Amino acid sequence: MRVIIKLTPEKFMPMHKVNNHTLQGGIYYLLDDTEFADLHKRSGFKFFTYSNVFPIGDFYPGKEKTLIISSPNDKLIKEIYRRAKELNYFYLSDTALSIKEVKMLNIRATGSYITGTPVVLQADSRGSKYISFKRGCSVRDFITRVKENALKKYNVFYDDELTMDFEIFDLLQFRKEVAVMAKKDGRSFVIIGTLWSLLQKKIPKGYGKFYQFLLDCGLGEKNSLGFGFLNVIR
Repeated sequence: MRVIIKLTPEKFMPMHKVNNHTLQGGIYYLLDDTEFADLHKRSGFKFFTYSNVFPIGDFYPGKEKTLIISSPNDKLIKEIYRRAKELNYFYLSDTALSIKEVKMLNIRATGSYITGTPVVLQADSRGSKYISFKRGCSVRDFITRVKENALKKYNVFYDDELTMDFEIFDLLQFRKEVAVMAKKDGRSFVIIGTLWSLLQKKIPKGYGKFYQFLLDCGLGEKNSLGFGFLNVIR
């Protein structure tokens, strides 16, 4: 499920003040006074992701922006929806944006996806390197790692032991590789990810729930930082 929040700035804010961590902080603010108030402190997967704020660009008073938050945890989405409906403002950094409209949607997986934000995958267990085609990683590396990660997340979320003896996607159309500058606690670091025009699979019998999970939770790692957000292609 996902929540769509329409926001209107009340004062100018340059785009560079908004990054993955400020967006994450705004979402955690929405979870205050709910059973998920301590989600940011919990170890392991958080099981949500979100889009960029769009349209991309600086924030001008009265010019509407949109944020989409997605999760396989229906209770989490319903709490975000309820809180966003109750509150007047959504906070990004030190700037308040007026909440103008909130919608909750249940979009069904079609087996054809386009990435809304970069898919991030770590290339080693230490987390010091990322899957990067520019550094010699192959599409096979990407497919292997994204499948391992997706199955691990799914099995943790559903307490299951799902396996897959076939490729997670049959058709891939690469768009580009990007480096995202992230900041936390005054420290800057680079996260490398990939954008895809198409990730497609004819969903095998018995795997509809898994491919719905991919859509709702996000693909790859660092989903709760807004990476791996997917949209369907109909």
